[in-house]
Amino acid sequence: MQKNGPVALAFNCLVVAFVLAPLVVVCLVAFTPASTLTIPTTQFSLRWFRAVFEHADFMQSFRNSLWLATLSATFSVCLAVPAAIAITRYRFIGRDLLNGLFLSPLMIPHLVLGVALLRFFALIGQTGSFAWLVVSHTVIVTPYVLRLVIGALVGFDRSIEHAALSLNASRATVFWRMTLPLIIPGISGGWLLAFINSFDELTMSVFITSPTTITLPVRMYMYATESIDPMMAAVSALVIALTALTMLLLDRVYGLDRVLVGQK
Repeated sequence: MQKNGPVALAFNCLVVAFVLAPLVVVCLVAFTPASTLTIPTTQFSLRWFRAVFEHADFMQSFRNSLWLATLSATFSVCLAVPAAIAITRYRFIGRDLLNGLFLSPLMIPHLVLGVALLRFFALIGQTGSFAWLVVSHTVIVTPYVLRLVIGALVGFDRSIEHAALSLNASRATVFWRMTLPLIIPGISGGWLLAFINSFDELTMSVFITSPTTITLPVRMYMYATESIDPMMAAVSALVIALTALTMLLLDRVYGLDRVLVGQK
């Protein structure tokens, strides 16, 4: 094992470099002063970052994505917490079916979901509605919250709740004063993970957005089909920075190692 240690370390470093290299190149290109996709060699410039903030369509799409991710993650928490409590603490007919129903968006390709939702919204006359876009994103991010909340509840010591109930505390009081604070790391971690997935979602959003509800990933896709310039790299660098910041916050709140275990 010790003889293979340096080889394994070198291999891991190469894999990490291979994965991070495209992101590093994109971030470097974002600082180029030129009008083409080139890595700056003599000087760096914030020209294209200023262009992003001056581009009304990109800023509107960013606000759409921010609101969409925030609302979707919040609604997913409201659905996942009671569902996780029911799944982990009670035995009832259809329990496995309920669990599978909530986790099914993880198994269905987002392309299929996008086409199906587009057809459904067309039938009910709600094509292009921001509210239904929020509903769609809530559907695909709820499984992430559910898994983390279930993980928090599985390791929960219920003797605290039993002690409070024996002292005549109501079930509502026990939940709000004891259960909820103890599972907050799982809830907040799930919210952040749902926020990231909703903010970065492209495949499904392409089908169900309208000209007034275009999200940032969809706007980037549309812009890339028309022209390629360093502004795309600047937008990508900003999205990478936002995602990295959110992942760092997720690691501090819940722990990325626990997230990866919970998703298996």
